[in-house]
Amino acid sequence: MGVHEEKRETCGTICLKYLLFTFNFLFWLAGGVVMAVGVWTLMEKSDYISLLSSKTYAVSAYILVLAGAIVMVTGVLGCCATFKEQRSLLRVYFVLLLCIFLLEILAGVLAYIYYQQLNEELKQNLRETLIMKYSQDGHEHITEAVDKLQQEFKCCGSNSSSDWNESIWIRSSDADRRRVPDSCCKTLTDLCGVRDHPSNIYKVEGGCISKLEKYILDHLKIIGAVGVGIACVQIFGMVFTCSLYQKLKAEPY
Repeated sequence: MGVHEEKRETCGTICLKYLLFTFNFLFWLAGGVVMAVGVWTLMEKSDYISLLSSKTYAVSAYILVLAGAIVMVTGVLGCCATFKEQRSLLRVYFVLLLCIFLLEILAGVLAYIYYQQLNEELKQNLRETLIMKYSQDGHEHITEAVDKLQQEFKCCGSNSSSDWNESIWIRSSDADRRRVPDSCCKTLTDLCGVRDHPSNIYKVEGGCISKLEKYILDHLKIIGAVGVGIACVQIFGMVFTCSLYQKLKAEPY
C-alpha cells in the first residue's frame, strides 16, 4: 500500500514537472510578445506620445517592456527550478511570477483608465499644442509629430483647419503667407499651405482629434488585452508551482 502510494506521488510530481516546463516555454514566448508590444508602442508611436499631456500611455508601454523582460528571465529560471527540483528556486520563481502578474495587471488597468479619459485630454490639449507650440523654438519634436499626424491621417487642425487661424506661427512672418501648414495639403509641396481650399487641403469632419483618438484607443486595447491576458495565464503557472512545491515538500529524499 505504502509502495503504491509513493509511486502515485512520484508520477504526480513528474506530470507537474512537465506541465510546468511546458508552461515556462510558452511563458517565455509570451514574454517576448509582451516586450515586443511595449517596444513597438514606444518606437512606432513615440511621435504621437509627444502630443499627449498625460504620460499614462507611455508608462503602460514601459511597464509592458519591463514585464516582458522579467518574464523571459523568469521562464528560464522556472525551467531550472523545475528540473533541479529545488524548493528555494521554486519560491523565487513564484515570487517573480507574482510580481510580473501585478505589473501586467497594472499596465492593463492604466490602459483602461486612460481609455476613459483620452477624449477629454485630446479636446483640452491638442488644439492648444497646435496653436502655441507648432514651429516654435524648442518644440521641434511637436512640429514633426503634428506634420506626421496631418499627413498620415489626412486631416488638418485639431477640430478643423480653421484652428490654424489662431496659430502663433501662422500669424507670424515665418509662415510666409501660409493659411495652414504644408502638411495639411493633399499634395505636399513647398508653400502649398497658402491656399486653404478644400480641393487643396484636407477638410475632415472632426479634424485630427477624432483620427488620433481612434488610433490611440485601438492601441490601448492591445496594451490592455496583452497585459491582462498574459496575467490571467500566469495564474496557471502559479498554481502549478505551488502544487509542485507541495509535492516536493511531501516526498522523502
